[in-house]
Amino acid sequence: MAQPTFFQKPSPTTLADVAALAKAMLADPSRGGLEIRGLASLDEAGPRHLTFFDNLKYADQLAATKAGACLVSDRFAARVPPHVAVLKAAQPFRAFVRIAREWHGDTLRPGSSVGNEGIAPSAIIDPTARLEDGVVVDPLAVIGPGVEIGSGTVIGAAAVIGPGVKIGRDCNVGAHAAIQATLIGNNVLIHPGCSIGQDGYGFVFFGPEGHLKVPQTGRVLIQNDVEIGAGTTIDRGSLRDTVIGEGTKIDNQVQIGHNVTIGRHCLLAAQIGLAGSLTIGDNVALGAKVGINNHLKIGDGAQVTAMSAVKDDIPPNARWGGHFAKPTKQWFREILAVERLVRDSAADPKGEGQE
Repeated sequence: MAQPTFFQKPSPTTLADVAALAKAMLADPSRGGLEIRGLASLDEAGPRHLTFFDNLKYADQLAATKAGACLVSDRFAARVPPHVAVLKAAQPFRAFVRIAREWHGDTLRPGSSVGNEGIAPSAIIDPTARLEDGVVVDPLAVIGPGVEIGSGTVIGAAAVIGPGVKIGRDCNVGAHAAIQATLIGNNVLIHPGCSIGQDGYGFVFFGPEGHLKVPQTGRVLIQNDVEIGAGTTIDRGSLRDTVIGEGTKIDNQVQIGHNVTIGRHCLLAAQIGLAGSLTIGDNVALGAKVGINNHLKIGDGAQVTAMSAVKDDIPPNARWGGHFAKPTKQWFREILAVERLVRDSAADPKGEGQE
């Protein structure tokens, strides 16, 4: 059986044209006629592939690569084997991505999950819903009363769009997503299996009547150019709205509690848990599995390392990590101090075994 390919293949092109597209300098112009047929990693590339190198961790792979050409910064150019054509770029990976975006544009924005055009006969659309021209609705999707959807938007198979939801233009809602009480801007990508706008975890605990549920009457507001990874859950607000700022990119399986405000152009890696009523500033980066307690403020430009637990406000542009999180320099000093104590105890086991 032939190996399947799921995305478009680029047309063969010369290395000189690749250099122009990447805004890179071909170190040996005589190699400009070399035909390049695709992109590959250092360890999997063949003689007609372009690859890149920008991390000494992979120096052994560079030395052994069979690639036809490699994007590399000037300081590492001498490390490239003689049989590999050198393309010099100040930021090799960024140049590589520029080419990948040009050659594989079909991967950047999901289309219909079943290759559908227009509205599938099995989709259920309330007669009061308003869909602009050019909306694609896949089989078994359900669109409720009062919904508005802009042109160029794709609603995936078996997705459920609840009453009154507004979705802008050129968006994608993945298969089996469930969206309610939400207003969505333009060019928003929501991957399969997301749950957005459900009620948050709000209770008055341990009263005489048991755990008393608090009504959650807010909304979710998702601004333009946001991407939300598969299986992510975003709760609607209780009184105020839950807000996801413009250009923010959220990974898979992230939990965002009610009343959370996330600023513009933030990066949230997988399996983050954000408790309710947080305020996160612009350009914040949170590593995988970060957990943040409720009612905190994370300042603009702050970064939190993976698997950290945050219980205090973080000032702007700070770098925090650990459990519980603190400034990374302090955290590293404490770790080193504990390691020294352990080493000293092992070297001087005085009194060991005595009562």
